[in-house]
Amino acid sequence: MRGEADHGDPGLFGPASVTWQMHGDPMMWIAGVRALYLQALHPRAVRGVMVNSDFRKDAWGRLLRTANYVGTISYGTTADAERAGSRVRRIHRLLGVDDPHLLLWVHCAEVDSYLDVLRRSGFPLSGAQADRYIAEHRTSARLVGLDPAAVPAGRAALAGYFAGVRPELEAGADARAVDDFLRRPPAPAVLVPARELIWRRVAGLAYDSLPPYAHELYGRPAPPPARVTRRLAAAGAALRCVPPRVRWQLPPGHIVRAMARLGPGSRPAPCKLRSQAAILDGPGRAQRSDGGDGTRWRTPG
Repeated sequence: MRGEADHGDPGLFGPASVTWQMHGDPMMWIAGVRALYLQALHPRAVRGVMVNSDFRKDAWGRLLRTANYVGTISYGTTADAERAGSRVRRIHRLLGVDDPHLLLWVHCAEVDSYLDVLRRSGFPLSGAQADRYIAEHRTSARLVGLDPAAVPAGRAALAGYFAGVRPELEAGADARAVDDFLRRPPAPAVLVPARELIWRRVAGLAYDSLPPYAHELYGRPAPPPARVTRRLAAAGAALRCVPPRVRWQLPPGHIVRAMARLGPGSRPAPCKLRSQAAILDGPGRAQRSDGGDGTRWRTPG
């Protein structure tokens, strides 16, 4: 039976990975919106989305499908993750959006957004662990059809990639349409107050956390990075007050199923990264890190 075969399967990353600890954090939602803003700045990539996607008609469904995909490859069985990747590759081929150059941009924008938002929000991650996280996601790059050897494997390589691709970026009509949409997505009348109260703050914080060059391209003044980092830390502290067991019960429940498969010791927990950092980086080195925008802060705890 499949359940018996999957029992004990750690999946693509496993409980010892940085990905396993990071992707259960609630700030991943804000990081995901930041990634959408950043991805929209590549004219060819965003054109493919505008032509082939129904995101404006089914925005929430698209966001949930993306979250489900990230959850599946992070916490699902190896077979489930490979099937999810196969579906994505098939869809890309059918839509003609399987250009490796564009896939690499989407991948790097996602990895950079997840890493930048979580670190700036106070998630305890040392420099060595940040490099390890980027390297781990050569696996997710393979799933969408990229050659892992051609994908950045650390912070220096990722920064070099962004420096090289920067001349290709612009905020054209498509990017501005995405910007407008993310600031005020369509919602049923009953949900409009929640959109104005909650979503606009989420989208605003995600936008503000973009790198300075992105603000320049979008044509709005960039807020001081240190101020944004303080706001991210406040949001992270508030969201992490919700007990993980409560958050993980929400659909699609990947973490709960992973713990049932692997046992309670597989529970994602930031404290596990603190212990690893003490070993990998030595005393004190894990206490200060760079948020990707020149801002430095002290990780809590």
